[in-house]
Amino acid sequence: MKRSLFAFVILCVGAGILAAAGCREPRMKDPAKAEPGRTLLIGLIPEQNIFRQMERYEPLAAYLSKKTGMHIKLTVLTRYGNILDNFLEVGMDGAFFGSFTYALAHARLGVEVIARPETPAGESTYHGLIFVRKDSGIASARQMRGKRFALVDRATTAGYLLPLAYFKKHGVDLRTGLRETYFSGTHEDTILDVLNRKADIGAAKNTVFERLAANDMRVRRDLVVLEQSPDVPENALAVRKDLDTTVKQKLRKALLTIQNDSEGRAVLETFGARKFIPTTDSDYEPVYRYARQIGLNLGNYNYQND
Repeated sequence: MKRSLFAFVILCVGAGILAAAGCREPRMKDPAKAEPGRTLLIGLIPEQNIFRQMERYEPLAAYLSKKTGMHIKLTVLTRYGNILDNFLEVGMDGAFFGSFTYALAHARLGVEVIARPETPAGESTYHGLIFVRKDSGIASARQMRGKRFALVDRATTAGYLLPLAYFKKHGVDLRTGLRETYFSGTHEDTILDVLNRKADIGAAKNTVFERLAANDMRVRRDLVVLEQSPDVPENALAVRKDLDTTVKQKLRKALLTIQNDSEGRAVLETFGARKFIPTTDSDYEPVYRYARQIGLNLGNYNYQND
């Protein structure tokens, strides 16, 4: 009887300990230490029409998902500055940043750049263009006074920093020296607005200009480039600074070896590249130098299109 009573007491105590343990608040996992197999949310800037943007990146995302064992989910932001606004709020793990959005995100969020594509011609940079219609009669900054200028976004190198530097160099105030300036939202729309006479002048990146020109003969026939910026890195994948090191290594390896198998080469063909190359923060020195020359502080720059 005593032995049975003792066993019963031990059983009750053990059950109580287990119950107490079950009632404790579960420990939260560090998102930076999450296990492989989870979803990674990657943002895309609105460089061109959202459907064409997804068509270009979805095969790459599927390939990276297969090679890393993680589900790569893409989201196209409505405007360039939204990448900064949403990176923390939405919980993005990385993004294919433009050169200026990367510089801003690195300065404010500490994102780490991994790799960028190299074109079939061996180029891994782009530059900004300022252009007009050939029949506009505009050939200089002075002749742009009183005209309508289509920009892309305050958070772009080609679509905003170049015009700022161009007009500062020629003594024209971008805000008051023209009849009107507005933001189209994408490089593609800026080019089309000038082509279709909605704007007199435009600023956009050369890679989108050339991509449109390949499909629309009017771009080269009817437009003329007046100014070109220094080369800056092509859109590159950068990730949050606290992303697990193993995850970063898997992404880096998958991108830098993508050309080594037939499936990867097919993805590159769709993407319009021959491979991805290693990229570091020092590659963005032209952007940092550009910002310094026009007196722009990356730490407090207002990138909202007001």
